[in-house]
Amino acid sequence: MIDPHVHCRDENLSHKETIAHALKVAESIGLSAIFDMPNNFPVTMERENIEARLKLAEESHSPIFYGIYGGITQDERQVIEMVKVHRNFFPKVVGLKMFAGHSVGNLGIIYVAQQQRVYEILADECFHGVLVVHCEKDELLRPELFDSQHPRTHSYARPPISEYVCVQEQIRMAREAHFQGKLHIAHVSTPESVGLVDSARSRNGLQISCGVTSHHCMLNYEDIPESEEGLIYKVNPPLRSPESRKKMFELLRAGKIDWIETDHAPHTLAEKIGQAKDAKDHPQYMSGFPGLPFYPHFLNYLRAENFSEQQLKALTHHNICRIFGIDIPERQVIPDLTLHSEYEVDVYTHLR
Repeated sequence: MIDPHVHCRDENLSHKETIAHALKVAESIGLSAIFDMPNNFPVTMERENIEARLKLAEESHSPIFYGIYGGITQDERQVIEMVKVHRNFFPKVVGLKMFAGHSVGNLGIIYVAQQQRVYEILADECFHGVLVVHCEKDELLRPELFDSQHPRTHSYARPPISEYVCVQEQIRMAREAHFQGKLHIAHVSTPESVGLVDSARSRNGLQISCGVTSHHCMLNYEDIPESEEGLIYKVNPPLRSPESRKKMFELLRAGKIDWIETDHAPHTLAEKIGQAKDAKDHPQYMSGFPGLPFYPHFLNYLRAENFSEQQLKALTHHNICRIFGIDIPERQVIPDLTLHSEYEVDVYTHLR
């Protein structure tokens, strides 16, 4: 099993998570590999930052394969450099990551005109690897709707249309630029977005995939308590309606979604509920929560829902290896189901 969407933190964010600890948890739950996202601090969008994180992984002496994405910006020089880093370090540098909307981290937002240029540069540089995109169109977000006293409002502040339009734009721009890589839409949260991906892949000329998290298949915004406790459920993209959650689960069953990704993103409890302050002395309400400990529980739930072992292997391993072009051996271990206490935050208490 592989988790291709993990935030290992470390370095200046070691109080949240470290590469060594994430690899230890991954080993205990039976994973073969994890792929680390770039919005850390310092951000992994330069060669030296990537080399430093690869060294940290090596020093952990873990049997788990550690891959990392290179973050890309709108700067042409930086994009070209990341293509070179991917070529030089693949498969350890598994692909590239672009944020098409505001999220947690320091990569920043690349707006549509700049995104179009990124696709053109990648096409010019003959990039054939995986480009992962976080899709939320910033202009369609409604941050003024979020009220920390009513945590469910985070879902209203980041409406489904922001994801749908952004996915639509990525497909259009990739086609117009004659992008020859593999476009992956991370953590899709709406059935409409899955429909766009499924329609695009049925046409020639664009290699495209999408992944879903366990929380977008198991939780909805009605599960969020309207109290301080509800702030721990804050995540980007947010939890959606009960109807959307149910449809996402069925799309996973139907094979319309390529793989499962946890979007494992630990923060301290204080950072989640506003007890910690940012640089401007404002309370933090960080988005994201740990996902690795629940991974084997989710797979057991899928088995109980009559997903076959062949389906599960495709969703957790084979599809990932095929699309990334990486051969990672499977591990046959009994997963540890008791690791929820490894982190301060746990949104899955009632589901285990």
